[in-house]
Amino acid sequence: MASTPLPTTRMVASWISGLRHQDVPQPVREALRRLTLDTIVDALFGRDQPWTEAVRSWAQLAAPVPGARRARLWGEDDTRLLRPADAALVNGTAAHAYELDDYHNAKLHPGAVVIPAAFALAETLDASGERLETAIAAGYEVMIRSALALGPGPARLRGWHLTAVCGPLGAAAAAAVLLGLDEERTAWALGLAGTQSGGLFAFTADGTASKRFHPGRAAQSGIMAAELAELGLSGPTVIYEAADGGLLNTFVDKADAAQLTDGLGQTWHAADTSFKPYSCCGSLHSNVDAALALRPRWRKGGRVRVGLAKVVDVQCGYDYSAGSELNAQMSARYCVAAALLDGAVLPAQFAPARIADAAITQLAQDLEIVHDPELDKLYPVHFAAWVDCEVEGGKLERFSLNDPSGSPLNPLMQQSLQHKYLTLATPILGEPKTKALAVMVTDLHKHSARDVLLAAIAPAQAKKRH
Repeated sequence: MASTPLPTTRMVASWISGLRHQDVPQPVREALRRLTLDTIVDALFGRDQPWTEAVRSWAQLAAPVPGARRARLWGEDDTRLLRPADAALVNGTAAHAYELDDYHNAKLHPGAVVIPAAFALAETLDASGERLETAIAAGYEVMIRSALALGPGPARLRGWHLTAVCGPLGAAAAAAVLLGLDEERTAWALGLAGTQSGGLFAFTADGTASKRFHPGRAAQSGIMAAELAELGLSGPTVIYEAADGGLLNTFVDKADAAQLTDGLGQTWHAADTSFKPYSCCGSLHSNVDAALALRPRWRKGGRVRVGLAKVVDVQCGYDYSAGSELNAQMSARYCVAAALLDGAVLPAQFAPARIADAAITQLAQDLEIVHDPELDKLYPVHFAAWVDCEVEGGKLERFSLNDPSGSPLNPLMQQSLQHKYLTLATPILGEPKTKALAVMVTDLHKHSARDVLLAAIAPAQAKKRH
C-alpha cells in the first residue's frame, strides 16, 4: 500500500530536520562561504549607519538575564552580549544597512537574514563549523524556495517585500538545524515564523529606513520561532498550505507549492545568489552595468533612455527628487545618472552632499524611463535591462544584458567579490586581519562561529564604542 505524501509544511520540516553537512553539495558550500564573508563585511561597513544605531539602541534596552543564551554584535568584543534573536536583529540590519548585501532573483536578500540568525545561535551553542554551514544552507534554501512558491513578480506587485515575508522561515530553518529540533518541532518553528511574516514596500514612497530593518527583524523572528518551538509552543504545521491563512493562499492569488518541494535536497537554489558590486537595489545592477559600459561614448548632456521590466518600473522607476540615501539607492534614475557622471555607484555616490548636487539630480530627472514588455518575459529569472545613450552624431547606442555583473553566471564573479571584500574590509580591519578572516571563512566548516566573529573585531572601533 502506497504511503500518503506528507503535506507541504511537514515535507519541508522533515527535510530540514534530517539535513546533514554531507548532504549539502560541495559547490553549494563553497558558494555559501563566499556569501558569508560578503555578509560579514557588509555588516561591518553598515554597523555605524544611523538606522543600525537606532536598532542597536532598542535591542540593548533589554539585557539578557544571567544564564541566558547570549550572542555578540558583529565587530564588537563580548562586553555587550544580547539574546541571540536580538543580536541577529542588529546584525541583520547592519548587513542590509547600505544596500551592499547579497540578493537572489527570487527578489529577496537571504544573506542578511540567514547568516546573522545562524551565527547568533551557533555562537551561543558553540556549534561546530559543519553544523553552522548546514544551518546556513537550510536557511537559504527554505527562504528562496518560499519566495519562488509565492511568485516573486506577483508578490512584489502586491506591495510585499519578500525579504521580510520569507525571511522568518529561512531564519527558523537555520535555527531549527542548530537547535536540533525534530520534525514536529521544526514544523512548529516554521509555523511560528510564518505567522510573523510581513513587510511592506511603502518605504519607496518617502525614502524612509524601514527597509533596512526588514532583514534583521526576519532573522529575529526566525530565532524566536525556533526557540519557542523548542520550549513547547506549537505553531501551525500547515503554515504554507492552509486554505484559510496559509502563506501560499494569503500573500498572492496563485502560488505554486511545488516550488517548495520539487527536487528538495537535489536541486539547490542557494548557489544562484548574486552579490552586489554596487551599493543600490539589485534589480538595477544590469542598468548600472549598461550605463558604465556606455559611459566612455556617451555625449555628456545627451539623451538617455533606461529600459525596465514592469516590476522594476513600479519599484524603481518613480519620479526622482533629491532626498534620502534610500530614495537614491532605489531609484533607477539616480543610479544610472551616478554611473554616467561618476563612473561608480558606490557608497560615496549616496553621501548626502552628492545626493544634493544639482547636476546629478537634473540628469536623473531628464532620463527617459521605458517599460519594455520584452524584459517582462525574462524577469525575474534574469534581471535583464538595457540603457540607450546618445553618442557623437546624435545616434542612440544601446547596451543590453540579461544578467548583472554580480551574478554567478558571470565568470568573473568570484574575482569581483574578492575585490569588493578587500575594498570594504581593509580600512575597517587592517590588512592582516582582513586576510586572516578571509582564510578562516574559506574553511568555515573547520571553525566555530565564535572564532570567526572574534577574527572580525576591529580593535579601534570596538574601543571607540565603549
